[in-house]
Amino acid sequence: QHLHGDRNGRPGALGKPTLSDPASGTEQVPRKVLYAVAALIGFSLIAVTAARLSGWSTSQVAASPAVQVLDLRFEDGPNGGVVVQDARTAQRIAELPPASNGFVRGVLRSMARERRANRMDGDQPFRLARHADGRLTLEDLATGRVIELNSFGPTNEGAFAALLEQRSGVATP
Repeated sequence: QHLHGDRNGRPGALGKPTLSDPASGTEQVPRKVLYAVAALIGFSLIAVTAARLSGWSTSQVAASPAVQVLDLRFEDGPNGGVVVQDARTAQRIAELPPASNGFVRGVLRSMARERRANRMDGDQPFRLARHADGRLTLEDLATGRVIELNSFGPTNEGAFAALLEQRSGVATP
């Protein structure tokens, strides 16, 4: 008998069962674990198949109507900042100082990169929208890409929400 247990997993001299087979030098996984993994994989496949056959998709989540919409243009300012304008009226909404608003700048760089990659017009505005269910989205009207801003946390979402609030005259905290 081995110090850690015998081949059948019974306690050995030290009182611990073993999962190794000393004769073959391989580890053995308990059958219950294998059954649980197989059940999880099977459930996942069934759930995905049911979702596809029923026509359910994440686009149904985005069906909440917009209750506040603002079309925006972002332009480089003379001092390295970013000037934010209402695309319809050309009214200046805000100026993001240099080396600030990293999340807003990152999202805009990502969307601008996608426009360049697809050789799309950079003059199309971005649509910032607050939906009836509370979500905040940013849509690139040139590419159709929509970013769910609330998925990045309240601080990052708040950076864009501040633009909506400044435009509507609501004071930002």
